[in-house]
Amino acid sequence: MYLLGEQSAYADALINRLQSLPAQWLLGLVPCGPDLQLDATDDLLAQLPGDQLFLLAEGVINGCIAARPLFYWQEGDLIGLQRGDEWDDCRLYSDGPLRLTPYRRHEVFQHLYADAGRADQFLAYLLGQMAILAHTVAELKPREFRSTNGFKRVEAGEILIKQGDVADHVFVIIDGHAEAFVEGHKVGDVPKDEIFGAMAVFTGEPRNATVIAREASTVMLIPGEQFLSMTRTNPKIAHSLIESMARRIGQLNKQVSQMTEIRN
Repeated sequence: MYLLGEQSAYADALINRLQSLPAQWLLGLVPCGPDLQLDATDDLLAQLPGDQLFLLAEGVINGCIAARPLFYWQEGDLIGLQRGDEWDDCRLYSDGPLRLTPYRRHEVFQHLYADAGRADQFLAYLLGQMAILAHTVAELKPREFRSTNGFKRVEAGEILIKQGDVADHVFVIIDGHAEAFVEGHKVGDVPKDEIFGAMAVFTGEPRNATVIAREASTVMLIPGEQFLSMTRTNPKIAHSLIESMARRIGQLNKQVSQMTEIRN
């Protein structure tokens, strides 16, 4: 059972190796009947006896989970393992003709476990299927918003970012509160869950503000390159950053308006 879509070179090599295994286990086991010749079908399992397994001799079988096409099997694969309550929402179908070689399900397993080598091959087949799915999930799953440098505990009054310094990290306050200052003047607050220090990482310019912990806080540090990579692959981070910058711009606009009123 392999996922539809383009596979990595690793997955392609593993798929080619796995396909040869079922025929090897079944050597010496007599089929329980002649090959089944089937036309294109929307529901293959409904046409197959539940007490049999099948070696796919010709054709391609596709699989849906919850009506979404996700998997396929090709020549050399074993069909029929996907039975039971866990597979109620799985539907197998074919767009073309199929040829399936039938074996009694219980005889297949007796045959496999009667020989340690065959049993090991069967286990390797199942573990290989799991490895393909795990690698595919790893490719599809966005990187987690997590720092390679970990977390830092700071005390009230401790400087987190100093104006004019080189920007090599982005910060997130996990617990606590901080304040931002420019030339000694407070320009805003940095609350819990706020991303800060990102603008200078994006522009490559020195820090334009100093950030000081107002109370004891826990801060997550994210290396700049890692953060830039995450913003490209994880829309949630980019969205959170836009919200943060919008709030910061709103605060600065409010301060500018207040200063203008005072001067007038």
